[in-house]
Amino acid sequence: MFWLSNLFSIFSLNVVLCDAPQAWQFGFQDPASPIAQGIQDLHNDICFFMIVVLVFVVWMLLRTLWHFHWTKNPVPSKIIHGTFLEIVWTVTPSFILVIIAVPSFALLYSMDEIVDPSLTLKVIGHQWYWTYEYSDYAVSEDGSIVFDSYMIPEDDLELGQLRLLEVDNRVVLPIQTHIRIIITAADVLHSWAVPALGIKCDAVPGRLNQTSLFLKREGVFYGQCSEICGANHGFMPIVVEGVQLNDYLNWISNKLEEL
Repeated sequence: MFWLSNLFSIFSLNVVLCDAPQAWQFGFQDPASPIAQGIQDLHNDICFFMIVVLVFVVWMLLRTLWHFHWTKNPVPSKIIHGTFLEIVWTVTPSFILVIIAVPSFALLYSMDEIVDPSLTLKVIGHQWYWTYEYSDYAVSEDGSIVFDSYMIPEDDLELGQLRLLEVDNRVVLPIQTHIRIIITAADVLHSWAVPALGIKCDAVPGRLNQTSLFLKREGVFYGQCSEICGANHGFMPIVVEGVQLNDYLNWISNKLEEL
């Protein structure tokens, strides 16, 4: 039974890690929002065209080196222009770029679209921690849900927690809900980035940037500040926990009771 419990522990740990960066990871994290899914799909489509172009160019280079080697053609060709060939190698890349541009612009505009949000989360970057405010539930001018989120030091980590990624207060958000996120900073430039959610938005002092979020599934999603902001830039992680709506409402009720 000991080996069975170890196997279960390893499996559980892998489940926890599915939305966090893993050692020697090559691809994307599992998408948890429509925007993240769109980014990955666009990436895969562009990689297809990239491979086709790469194979064609390499084939042309090898073919040229083979057929025009000095041993086969000791006298160089005098041809310096080929109108048809120049038209082909100009029109074809332009056509490929247009094919890539159409889904690119669609994705770009969808990232800026705010679809009638059901709740608003305000994110404030500090040196070197994050402050979160759920202003929709304000019971008074100074009574909204506000808390700071600091990285858990390595010495305080529990078994299974991730170094440099765990925080003392997670952002809890409901799944299957349109959410508006307002982002700013109190001191210097920061950037609120969560790869699995397809979000990377700059936090600029004196300015409010906004982005939208729609969580498709439950999970714990990890991110980090992605703008160099000082000595402890690498020590201000982000943890977003997606939960069912009932669990979210219970969490909100508990937070309001603490006010």
